[in-house]
Parts: sequence; C-alpha cells; structure tokens
Amino acid sequence: MGRRNQDPVELFTHACAGDRASLARLLSLIERGGAEAREVGRLSYPLGGQSYTIGITGAPGAGKSTLTSAVIGHLRRQEIEVAVLAIDPSSPFTGGAILGDRVRMQDHATDPGVFIRSMATRGHLGGLSLAAPEAVRLLDAIGRKWILVETVGVGQVEVEIAGKADTTVVVVNPGWGDSVQANKAGLMEIADLFVINKADRRGVDETRRDLEGMLELSDLADDAWRPPILPVVATAGEGVVPLWDAVLAHRAFIEASGELERRRQFRIREELREIVARRLEQRARQIATGDRWDELQQQVIERVLDPWGAADEMLRSISGA
Repeated sequence: MGRRNQDPVELFTHACAGDRASLARLLSLIERGGAEAREVGRLSYPLGGQSYTIGITGAPGAGKSTLTSAVIGHLRRQEIEVAVLAIDPSSPFTGGAILGDRVRMQDHATDPGVFIRSMATRGHLGGLSLAAPEAVRLLDAIGRKWILVETVGVGQVEVEIAGKADTTVVVVNPGWGDSVQANKAGLMEIADLFVINKADRRGVDETRRDLEGMLELSDLADDAWRPPILPVVATAGEGVVPLWDAVLAHRAFIEASGELERRRQFRIREELREIVARRLEQRARQIATGDRWDELQQQVIERVLDPWGAADEMLRSISGA
C-alpha cells in the first residue's frame, strides 16, 4: 500500500518516527477536515502540551519571512529543531516544504531539523482559525518543541491566528503607520514583542516613538509584561540574537506569573466555543431547506411573519434546538 493511501493511524506512527512525508500528509488531512482530520486530532491531543509557539505577524512586505528565516538560522546554530507554519488564506499551495515565493526560507527546506509548511484552508470546518491550532498540536505531538507561526498578511484571520501563539511578535518597518493604520488596534492588542525590521532605513526613531506612545495609551498594569521594541535588520541577521533573548525572557515571565497557563486555557475554551458555533452554523444551513422552510420564507416576504419569528418557528421544529 502506498504511503498516500495509509490511514491516519499509520501516518501518525510514521510521522512520530520522523517521516516528513507522513507529517505533510497528516497536515493535508487537517486542512481538508472531515472524519480523517478528527482522527488526527484525537491521536495528537493526548501527546501535546510540550511545545512553545511563536506567532510572527505584520503587514505584507514587512520582512516576516526573512525574519523567520533568520530566527531559524539562529536556532539551528544551537542545534534546536523547529517547525514553521506559514498561514496564507489566499494560497492555493497544496503542501510540502517549499513556501512558494518565500525564497529565503528555502535555504532551510532540506535541513532535517526544520519542517516548513505553507497552510491554506481547503475545507476545514471553521477555516484556518480552527485548522491552525490542530496543525500546531500535530507538530507538538510529534516532538517539535519550537513552532513558528508566520502569517502572510495582517487581516483579521491572520491577526487572530498569530494572537493564539504563546509569544506574538509584531513586525513593522520604519514609517509603518500608513500601511497598517486600520489594523493598529488589533496588532497592539496581541503584541508581546515589536520588531522594527529594516532598521537600517530612515525613520526608526520615529517608529519607536510611535509604538512607545501607543503602549503608553494601552493602560498596561504595573506588573504586566511591557512589549520591548527591537530594531532588526533580518537580511543581515542583525538584532536576531536580542530578539530571541526577548522571546525567552517573555516565556520565562509568563511561565513564572502563571500567564502562560491562563492563556492556553483561555485559547482552549475559545476554540471549543468556536467549534460548537461552527457546527451549529453548519447544522443551520442543513435544516434551512425543504417545504416548511420555503413556506416560512414566503410568509416573511409577504410580511405575514417577521424574520425573527420565522427563525423561532423553524427552530421549534428541530428536536434539541
């Protein structure tokens, strides 16, 4: 039987033994969703809880992939294994280790200590917001202790996913304000560290002052972590060591304060809530058909019944709704 025809249990066994092709296949099952994805989740979940995730987000062109590649290089020089999930809602990319036009990260694609995967939703219930944590748990279960989650853009989906990491790094460039004005609030809310990438350009001091001013207005508690602002030139590897030191400092801080456990429990509760909501939404679409549905729609159109009343009537006919 070919590897592509194996069931999730066989694939999971091979992936835990280090087989990268099996791991890639399991991630494809997660993206597609359905019964096989659920089986992968059931296999992964009991073995998780050991990895640490770092979200890297920011506007397109900020240099996130270059920064991610530089961080990978720093970790590999210390012989630390790492996995990377690159979240791309618009990508038709179907799997494997090469991330399309992320040329710099291709340098690590053949390193057995690095696993890189571009991930786009292809049918998973709830899309990437639910597929991504499943993928992280799989990588955790097979033994990757450090997982980088890089987002392609800075839209709502990407910010949400990056914000689900244990430590979230927001990457900006000098003069960042105009490019992400509409998303500043969301980025400020999730940031544990700020990186001013391309810090060899003009405008670094102004960008730092802008970020510091926004932090002053964010009403941080006296004992809360204050996100550091770190200049980096990722193309040259400058500032990567202080960045990683800041990641380790943040991890130590939230572990010591109990914040890490609180964050993880909150994420699990929110994920569970979202799964239930998505399944109810799916069920609602299934029941919104048939003669009774058509009749209620017509009554609303004719103003015999209001939309809320029609919905209540439909729901009353469903056992357990």
